[in-house]
Amino acid sequence: MIPVFLLSLLNLSSLLTALVLLLLSYVFRTYIVTSRNSPSLPPGSFGWFPFLGQTVSFIAPHCSSSRGHFIEQNIRRYGTIFRSHLFGHPTVVSCDPDFNSFVLHNEERLFLSSYPSNIPGILGQLTLLVATGDVHKRLRAVALNLFATMKAQNEFFLSDIENNALRVMRSWKNKERLVFCQETRKFTFSVIVKQILSLGPEDPVTIEILDNFTTFMKGLCSIPLNLPGTAFARAIQAKHRIKAITKTLLHQRRRGEGREGQRKMDFMDVLITHDELSEDEILSLVLDLLLGGYETTSMLIAIVVRFLSDCPKALNELRKEQRKLRSSKMGDEALTWDDYQKMTFTHSLIHEALRCGNVVKFVHRKTIKTIYYKGFEIPSGWKVLPVFTGVHLDPSNHANPLDFNPWRWQEDEKGVGGGGGGKIFTPFGGGKRLCPGSDIAKLEAAIFLHHLVLNYSWVPLMENDWPLSLPYLDFKHGLPLSIRSLSQSDQSHCCNVNARN
Repeated sequence: MIPVFLLSLLNLSSLLTALVLLLLSYVFRTYIVTSRNSPSLPPGSFGWFPFLGQTVSFIAPHCSSSRGHFIEQNIRRYGTIFRSHLFGHPTVVSCDPDFNSFVLHNEERLFLSSYPSNIPGILGQLTLLVATGDVHKRLRAVALNLFATMKAQNEFFLSDIENNALRVMRSWKNKERLVFCQETRKFTFSVIVKQILSLGPEDPVTIEILDNFTTFMKGLCSIPLNLPGTAFARAIQAKHRIKAITKTLLHQRRRGEGREGQRKMDFMDVLITHDELSEDEILSLVLDLLLGGYETTSMLIAIVVRFLSDCPKALNELRKEQRKLRSSKMGDEALTWDDYQKMTFTHSLIHEALRCGNVVKFVHRKTIKTIYYKGFEIPSGWKVLPVFTGVHLDPSNHANPLDFNPWRWQEDEKGVGGGGGGKIFTPFGGGKRLCPGSDIAKLEAAIFLHHLVLNYSWVPLMENDWPLSLPYLDFKHGLPLSIRSLSQSDQSHCCNVNARN
């Protein structure tokens, strides 16, 4: 009879043998068979780590105003289109503006949105990031309608943005230090929650949603391990709590409750008018709008301020434009849509911050059939990652691309001009998935900057605290600032929120 311990060793040996064979099979299939059967694949390397491939190198934190070591190294070796193995899949990485545009504008025909499992795992299958086909088309149409409604009510909307900016800045009285990213998040969340749900910043429901949203954001890019205590599991729980809160508000609204004294329709009212939307789709859209209106816009404002801190010439030009604008108004008269359109240098500044700071580094797509492009063959089912940073910081697309130069947008650099279009500038994506709230994000940033530069001066307390690609954008220390209210003689107007409400 074979002793028990020998049986255990045999079982262990069999298990290890099986694992080794599985590993070898994976390597053979992915790294040998694929390459042999596809001689026209883009150049590159899959790496030698099963499943992970080169993912760790690709997502390694780096300053968002650089392309990062992984991209730089591969472009030098292989060019702007190369293959790799990322997020568990054979992948083509593109820093080529023409191919990026080709991918973005062939949605549903040749490519589909295909994000790693943590995104649908937390946001759900109905999020605009993940949804495809008719579902995505229908939900996106509703989102575009919502933002069109917001613009149509621009008097009320501009007033809400401005009042929230002034309220946040009023809270800085007697403060000498701020963690600036916390302040921009307070501002953007107050704006979007007012537009969606008509909730004020001090409303207990707003505070509850924001508390859960903080937990939600921390897990959004975490490892998709749904075990108690993990960031991923906590994010899912926070998502369910946010949806439960908004579901209660939705039911109240349908019963005609909670709208007493409201001056205008909010997003929830508009969503209710769309009979074709299910309750789950409404709740998913609310979550998408909260996410888009909260994080990306707050980071946009933060990167503008960080770049201005090291560019006094641009800061002086911005103050000059905003002071001229303010001098044409009576006292603390509210800003108008015409005022916003006159902020030409402000627009250039925002475009340059988006190009240099790269709020969104790349997007995830998947081929739905074999693609042939410029002599390359990309097999069906492969991932394709259009990397916007690779284009925005390419010297062949932008002169001296690492220099923060807002004046480049007042010229006609490669046909981009001041409008911020074309293939070489895609901060909000493109094609059918172009961010529907991009114009609103720039509007919020401009209004916040108007009041900031007219009322405050600042100095970063940590010179090395630059925006990082993690791969989502954030500041390691939240951008702490030493801030000072400008003297009355230096101000063009005073930050008096009481007179505005």
